[in-house]
Amino acid sequence: MAAQPQIPPADADPALRHLLAETLGLSEARVATFDESTELFGALPEFDSMAVANLLTGIEETFSVLIEDSDVEAEDFATFGSLKAFVQRLA
Repeated sequence: MAAQPQIPPADADPALRHLLAETLGLSEARVATFDESTELFGALPEFDSMAVANLLTGIEETFSVLIEDSDVEAEDFATFGSLKAFVQRLA
């Protein structure tokens, strides 16, 4: 993955959408339609446990944060809104 600028979690939306598209192999146009209630883990076949691990690595690199196991809850990946809130909480 190419190095991306470090982005503050408060500006998470566009960077998170790009990261989801890249990690899940989805089109940017499809990810652009996600709203706060769009279901992710368990609803998108592309969003499996390996994708979660890759996404966490991408979040760490993109937002310049360190994610501990204790920071992560399954609910954080339930919807786009909960994922965005997770990233914002890391600040």
